[in-house]
Order: sequence, then C-alpha cells, then structure tokens
Amino acid sequence: MQEENYPGADTGQNQRQHGNSREKFPKQPWCQKGLPAAYEALLTPRVPIPRWHINLEPWATESRSLEDEAKRFLDYITTPQVPCASLAVEGAAPHRRRDAWAACLDPEYGLSRRMQSKHCRVYSFGLGMDDRVLERSLASAGCEVHCFDPGLKQLHTQQAEMWLHRLSVDWRDPNPGLGSQRQHSNTKKLATILNDFGHRQVDVLKADMESAEWKILENLLLEGVLDSVGQLLLELHLHWAGFEVAGDDASVVRYWFSLLKELERADFRLFHTRSDPIRPHIFLHSSTFNASSAYTLSWVNTGWKV
Repeated sequence: MQEENYPGADTGQNQRQHGNSREKFPKQPWCQKGLPAAYEALLTPRVPIPRWHINLEPWATESRSLEDEAKRFLDYITTPQVPCASLAVEGAAPHRRRDAWAACLDPEYGLSRRMQSKHCRVYSFGLGMDDRVLERSLASAGCEVHCFDPGLKQLHTQQAEMWLHRLSVDWRDPNPGLGSQRQHSNTKKLATILNDFGHRQVDVLKADMESAEWKILENLLLEGVLDSVGQLLLELHLHWAGFEVAGDDASVVRYWFSLLKELERADFRLFHTRSDPIRPHIFLHSSTFNASSAYTLSWVNTGWKV
C-alpha cells in the first residue's frame, strides 16, 4: 500500500546524506525528541471536540418552579459582573433608551486601542437602519462596520462609512442539497459568514434577532465561534420561548439561564444591562413577574486575544 502524504510529511525531498546512505528525516514531530512533556503538550495542536448540546444548569430549587427559575434568571441578567467606566452608547436614538446599546472602551479590553489604530471591526445584525446610531459612531471613530439586514434591496453596498449586506445570521446554514436555496439564501451561520468574508475576528458583535437569539447563541457556543468575538451586544426577547425552543415554561427559563452560564464559562462577563421601557411587561405570556419583555445586554470577552 502506498504511504499517504499529509501536510508536513516527508515525501522524499527532505533527506540527509550519511556517507553512501540516505536517511529520511524521522516522521515524528521534532518536539517529541527529548523535550519535556509540558513543552510537547503546548506545541501539539488541539483538535476541538464537537459538541451537540449545551450543559443544562441544575434547577434553581428542588421545586423546579417557574417562579424560582424566573427569579434566578432575572437576577442574573440585571446584575453586571464587571465594571465599565467608559461606555460607547448609541446616543439619542428614536423610540429607544439613550444608552440601550453600549460597548466598553476601558483600555484593558482593547477596543479603544484598536479603534485608534484603525483595526476595529464591527458586525451588526438586525432589521432596518433606524437603530444604527452606535454603528455610525464606531465607524466615524475608525472601525470597519458591517451591517447585515436580509431586507436590503442590494446584495452589498456602502453607505455612510458602513458596509451594508443583504444577509443575516442563523443557527444553521441552508440545506446543501438544495442548490437554489443555498445560492439565494439570506441567512447563514456566523462561522460561515466569517469564512466567506475572510474575517478572523470581530471586535463588537451586535445582534437584535427578534426571538431567534437563543438558538443562534447556542450555535455560537457549541461551535466555539465566540472565541473570535471581543464584545457581544445582544437583545433578549422574553415574551415567549423563542424559535425552536421547546418545553414547559420552567424548563425554557432554565435553558435560557444555562446558555448565559455557558457564555460566562467562555470568559464573557456582563458589563451593561438595560430593559426596554416601551415594551410590555410580559414574561413568557404572563405579567406576573413585572419584567420587561426585552433586555439589551453587553458582555466583554475577558480572555480575548487581539
């Protein structure tokens, strides 16, 4: 059987002369030749293990009641985990709170430094251009801003220092078996969008996905895509479970909480939270908990390497 070549394999070109004999280089990596095991472990590339589901957190209490799950969840999303002294906010956007969307410019998180060096990249997903004040501000400060809206007429265009794309993010790619669907689809997974655009990192990812955020966030966590994101700005919709989220109400809230805890384990820390005062106070079709039906949350990736 012919020996299969692989990247870095010896194909006969790399050989040593020893007198009249020819000796191939050994095929084991050089790091295996006498270096301590600790160094060998560092130099050996890690292959990510595919994940198919998130790890659910334990129930809030033994009663497994909606009241206890809702209290834990609402306490979590309204309590910042790290301070941010310098906020870049959206300004006086119409029909919204002045500081609903916010990015953190504290120097330890790197965004302000990358803005100064003109190496900042922003992805914004949503519908319409009315709520893009923060994007315009970041663009004028030197960021490369990409706004994704599946309702645009043109496939790609540039407007007011921002790139506009007729595209949106989803938790799944189009069915590869349906060629026409894939060619004309307006939604893709974030990993696919990054690959198509040739982008390795996004400093700020802003998304208002109108109740698709839970499944999209789950996909980002399972595929490890958030390792490439510096700050995550997300609007949560709580008036119903969300697209393709099943179970009784207590189980739904437990799932929501588990996703946010997975985000925390991925080194993301909440630094800003705001409820939408205009939205009705509805939590899973009920007004019992006196909670807004929409919250805008901002996290910073404390382990992000730029």
